[in-house]
Amino acid sequence: MDAAFWKGRKVFLTGHTGFKGSWLSLWLESLGAEVWGYALAPATRPNLYRVARVEEGIVSILGDLADGDAVTEAIRRQGAEIIIHMGAQSLVRRSYREPVETFATNVQGTVHVLEAARRVETVRAVVVVTSDKCYENREWPWSYRENDPMGGHDPYSASKGCAELVVSAYRNAFLDASGVMVASARAGNVIGGGDWSEDRLVPDIIRAFGKGETVSLRSPGAIRPWQHVLDPLHGYLLLAERLVREGRDYARGWNFGPDARDTRTVAEVTESMAALWGDDARWHAAGKASEHEAHLLRLDSGLAQSRLGWRPALSLEQALAWTVQWYLSHRTGTVDMRALTLEQIRQFDDLPE
Repeated sequence: MDAAFWKGRKVFLTGHTGFKGSWLSLWLESLGAEVWGYALAPATRPNLYRVARVEEGIVSILGDLADGDAVTEAIRRQGAEIIIHMGAQSLVRRSYREPVETFATNVQGTVHVLEAARRVETVRAVVVVTSDKCYENREWPWSYRENDPMGGHDPYSASKGCAELVVSAYRNAFLDASGVMVASARAGNVIGGGDWSEDRLVPDIIRAFGKGETVSLRSPGAIRPWQHVLDPLHGYLLLAERLVREGRDYARGWNFGPDARDTRTVAEVTESMAALWGDDARWHAAGKASEHEAHLLRLDSGLAQSRLGWRPALSLEQALAWTVQWYLSHRTGTVDMRALTLEQIRQFDDLPE
């Protein structure tokens, strides 16, 4: 990644108050970019956005992606060159409770961002972040490539598949001809300090350990891909650079998944976190993985590795160590968490590529 590319660059980031968005906001700020964020207020208490004082270094606009005029006006006011669209309703269980909101945010919200890119003349590149769940999960044992069909058996997954179709339609019908390069980025669940979301393993473990409670695992043998948040974010930044510098050859879908060796069971991850946490952290198995849970949707990231030079920089062991260190530091109540988060970003930047 070329740090000089980002200095003074006008970047419009949706979803900046979320977990991944807060990490990316701080990273872009550290690179010297002019960051404007557009999102709803943080969804959890506590949240990384407040804990790391993300708003100190950016222009923050609290707004709804459902308001297309407001999205366009904010992008126009900044004179954005690059849009990274991360704003989403990202929880599968919530999508069952609130399917209409999920489709409105994830599909129509994407339409509004791309329509703004079409109308604002300063925009040069757009990276739309979707999900590994955009693919039709055929329950096969091999990895999914970028040309596999879109699908989704739940509202969240289907909404991400729909968002991919929206990206393709806008690219082909409008943006390619106007010189605005748009690509999509597909990644799975990530871990790292500052995530307090519901229905996610690592935040649930941290909450239990912090209270001195035993973690109860319903599906200890379930296999999941694990990746530190900074790894896919690095991929998004590399992709945005290539879209601006080299254009059309990079305007397509891209996978940013973890190495196969970092696909582990829930029990293995919990045991590692317990050892790192110390303080008599405990867990027990309340069940076992069903056959369905054992069939994992894996991403093939060979294209990003060969064309972008991207690959995961942190092993799962390193990712867990960084994550637990972050939460233990936050627990003391005396550590400047903005400084610590920026320090982890600096350490990541210093890793060999």
